[in-house]
Amino acid sequence: MYGSPRTVGDVMTCTVAAVGPHAPFKEIVRLMQDRRVSALPVIEGEGRVVGVVSEADLLPKEEVWDAPGPGGTALLGRRDAAKAEALTAAELMSSPAVTVHAEAPLAQAARTMAQNGVRRLPVVGDDGLLAGVVSRTDLLKVFLRSDADIAEEVRHEVVSHLFRPPASTVHVEVNDGVVTFVGQVRDTSLVPVAAGLARAVDGVVDVEFDLAPARTMG
Repeated sequence: MYGSPRTVGDVMTCTVAAVGPHAPFKEIVRLMQDRRVSALPVIEGEGRVVGVVSEADLLPKEEVWDAPGPGGTALLGRRDAAKAEALTAAELMSSPAVTVHAEAPLAQAARTMAQNGVRRLPVVGDDGLLAGVVSRTDLLKVFLRSDADIAEEVRHEVVSHLFRPPASTVHVEVNDGVVTFVGQVRDTSLVPVAAGLARAVDGVVDVEFDLAPARTMG
C-alpha cells in the first residue's frame, strides 16, 4: 500500500551467492571476496538452506597459523578448534541456519538479526527453498520512503479512523520522516493510540503533536 516496502521479500536481494556443503575452504573465501559479502548460505538439493558460513567461521584457521605447532588448536575453544581444521562448507557452517520468511515483516527480520548477532539472513519462500538474502542495509531502505507517501498513509490509516470531523479537525505534516499531527481533538485519550499507530508506519522516524482540545459544541 502507498508504495511502502512491507515484507522482507520487498527489500531482499534476489541474486544470491551460495555454496554447497562440499565447497572447499578456498572456494568459499574466493566467492566472499568476489561478491563482497561476509557470509554465504549453504544449500543442498534444489535450494534448501542447511547452514551459513561466515567470515567468523573462517577466521579460526588464521588463528591457528599464528600459533603453529601441534598445540596450535589447543589455544582455541573446542568449537573454533574444529573450524580451524575444517576443509569444507559442511564442516565450517553454523547450523541450523537462522533464516527468515519472505513474507515476514521487516521488524521481525530486524529482531532476528539483533537476537542472533548477524548482519545478513537467508530468505526462504513458501517452499522452504532459498529465495534471497536480506541485510541490515536492505532493512534501512524503508527510510528512503517519501514524506508525501508517509503522510498519505498516516491520513488514511490513522487520522480517518481516530480523528473524524467535525468532532476533531486534524491534519498531518511530515518532514524528513517526522510525523506531526496538527489541529484540534475531542478525545485526547486517542493521542497515545495515534502515536503508536503512526510509529508502526514504514519510514516514520518520530511522531510529534501540535494539538489542542476541540471546543465542545453547544
